[in-house]
Amino acid sequence: MSITITIEEAQARLRDFIHQLAPGDEIIITENQQTVATLKSKPLLPRKPRMPGNCKGMITLLVEDDQHLEGFKEYME
Repeated sequence: MSITITIEEAQARLRDFIHQLAPGDEIIITENQQTVATLKSKPLLPRKPRMPGNCKGMITLLVEDDQHLEGFKEYME
């Protein structure tokens, strides 16, 4: 989506317009119906897919016994 505003509106409310931008949107600033500037927000970067085993090694059990593992039986088979 793009928003077209005059240079006078930009001087008065630029902060508000910038905070309302969604990723990939742009603001077109005009003076005398001529485009003088364009502000574009950064697009969202695609998220990396989740991979099994990303957290491997992040949990350390200080005591190895079956009591700690009872809640994870369905995941360990």
